[in-house]
Amino acid sequence: MGRVFRAPDRWRMFWRQMSKEMEKQGLESILITLIVSVFMGAIMTLQTKLNTENPLLPAYSTGLVTRDCILLEFSSTILCLLLAGKVGSNIASEIGTMRITEQIDAMEIMGVNSANYLILPKIVAFPRTACITFGCIAAVVVVIVFLFQGHMYFKTVGAYQRGQYEVVEGYVENFDPMPYGGHTNESFEINGVYFEYSDYNVTSGYRNTKSHGGVITGDGQYLKIGYVYYNSTYGNIIVYIEELSPPS
Repeated sequence: MGRVFRAPDRWRMFWRQMSKEMEKQGLESILITLIVSVFMGAIMTLQTKLNTENPLLPAYSTGLVTRDCILLEFSSTILCLLLAGKVGSNIASEIGTMRITEQIDAMEIMGVNSANYLILPKIVAFPRTACITFGCIAAVVVVIVFLFQGHMYFKTVGAYQRGQYEVVEGYVENFDPMPYGGHTNESFEINGVYFEYSDYNVTSGYRNTKSHGGVITGDGQYLKIGYVYYNSTYGNIIVYIEELSPPS
C-alpha cells in the first residue's frame, strides 16, 4: 500500500493513465448503465403508481416518490453493483494478465513503481467516474419517470388546449355510481359512448365520482362532454363537461 500512494515519478504520465482509466471505467460502462436505468425507472414508476392510488394523495405523488427513491437510494446502489461487477472484473483480469505475461516484472526491472503506475490512477479515476455515471443513470431514470407519468397528461391536456377532442351530447344512460369506498369504477353512456372513471385511479381527465361530489349524478342528465380516447385500458378520458338544458 505504501508503494501505491507515493507521489508519481512522472505526473504527466499519471494524468494520461488516469484519463484512460476514466474512459475504461466510465464510458465503457455507460451502455449497460443506461439499459438498466430504463428498466429500473419504468418498473419503479409502475409499482409506485399501483401502490399510491389514493384520493388523499396528490396526482404528482407517483413522480415525486419515484424520483426521490431513485436519486437517494436506487441510483447509487445499483450503480455500485454495476461498477463492482463490470469494472472490478475488468481491473482484475487486466492486472492478472499483466502478471502472467510478466509485464509487471518488466516494469520493476526498468525501475518503475508498478503498483503506483497501475493502481493509483484507477483509484483516483473511480470517484470521478462514479459521479459522472451516477449523473447519467439519475438523469435517464428521471426522464423515464417523466415520460411514463406525463404522457397521458400532455396528450389529454394538449388535445383540450388545441381543441382536438371528440364531443358527444345527450342524456346520461346506464349510470352506475361508484361506492364511497371505491372497489368499482363509476360508468355511464351518452349516445353509445362509454365512460368509466374513479377517484382512486389517477388520470389527467375528469374522475370525480358522485359519491365524492361529482357533477354527474344519474340517468336523465343532459350533458355535453368532450373526451379523448387514450388506450384500451383507460378508454375515453373526459376533458370537458357542460350541463345543458334538454332540447324542447
